[in-house]
Amino acid sequence: MIPRIFHLGAKNCVTGSCHLIETQPGSPESVNILIDCGTAYGDDPVLPFDQFPVTPESIQYLFLTHAHIDHIGRVPEFIAAGFRGEIICTHATKALLLPMLHDALSFSRDRWSRGEVQKLESRIDELSWGFELHDVYDLRKGITFTLKNAGHILGSCFIQLSFPVDSDQKYRVIFSGDLGCSDTPILPDPDKPESCDLLILESTYGNRLHPERKNRVEALRRLLEKALADKGIVYIPAFALGRTQELLYELDRINVDVPVFVDSPLGLTITDIYSSLESFWDKDSQALMARGDHPFDFKGLYAVRKFRDHEKLLNIKGPAIIIAGSGMCTGGRILDHLDQGLSDSRNDVFFVGYQAHGTLGRKIIEGKVPVRAAVHNLGGYSAHADQRMLMDWVRSMPEPPGEIRLVHGDAKAREALLGALGESVACHEERA
Repeated sequence: MIPRIFHLGAKNCVTGSCHLIETQPGSPESVNILIDCGTAYGDDPVLPFDQFPVTPESIQYLFLTHAHIDHIGRVPEFIAAGFRGEIICTHATKALLLPMLHDALSFSRDRWSRGEVQKLESRIDELSWGFELHDVYDLRKGITFTLKNAGHILGSCFIQLSFPVDSDQKYRVIFSGDLGCSDTPILPDPDKPESCDLLILESTYGNRLHPERKNRVEALRRLLEKALADKGIVYIPAFALGRTQELLYELDRINVDVPVFVDSPLGLTITDIYSSLESFWDKDSQALMARGDHPFDFKGLYAVRKFRDHEKLLNIKGPAIIIAGSGMCTGGRILDHLDQGLSDSRNDVFFVGYQAHGTLGRKIIEGKVPVRAAVHNLGGYSAHADQRMLMDWVRSMPEPPGEIRLVHGDAKAREALLGALGESVACHEERA
């Protein structure tokens, strides 16, 4: 029997990743697998657990493609709702999982007590397992899986699953997770996928082409020189995981001569973890480290961990660069900085990542928030593959997939990628 797949989050939007596989729908013998269990941002919807086709306690496995909150943020709630199965991810994602969830849970004190949070974190640690990339593992009842590098953030993977249909036939499914770009600092380029019968493909930037990534360091240098010429402050809302480390890597290459503040306790914690995961870096970053040049640490870089130091930083005079979370301006210390600095025309805001509908970051970019500071949207810093990269990744398969379902994108992105891919492979949007 061919397994049935339900898209319970990020079906017609970008965030809230959650996908359910039932190998034998309606049967107590079914192996039930969840791919991601993420938080939805802005106006993006996600299905409550009590409306799942199966109960959380009847799901045996939870695969995590990577440790961004829109892919893992609901894991504590999932466990509280009854999940008792195994959590499967890469070794690097395992290292990042609890720090990311601990930070997210710190904003939920109205729901969870400190003791409940500690119990949930302990339970997550007990249930989660890190696996090697590229190896083939047996799950149960003839089901196998392989995790491969997705190049999105450290530890990100796409998942290849094989299900027995009969004695000599397999049904192969690939979940792309979030695919990254080539030439991303610190990260190896995405692996090539194998052939499959069904590809569940993200489409976040399915209607866009990124600027040439190899030139982005020089572009950042020029933009910073212009922005800092009037001795203002450059504010960079940045995701603590991935984007903060990339920015530090490139600011180090630029040799900026103004102070750079990372005003994000989680960003600093993740940077420390990145430093401990050198074996997962790309060859260029490892070579820098071998020469004594730490890829994301440099003179003039300051860590702002304590809240009282954050309060002092709010009154700093420029020129300076402040990197703070959250990346979509949905919370965190960046809100204080924007409240302080958006009214000053000497200041600039650099957006370096996707801004979901309904978020403050999206509203600022769209001009729905009155500001005097200059606003820049640096598309070359997206951690998501663009349309051309997505198409090249699909075409790198030995044989075209039998079917493609597009998820993780808004309507315009899905439609554009659907049209582009449809010229060469059978492709449709999942509407079930």
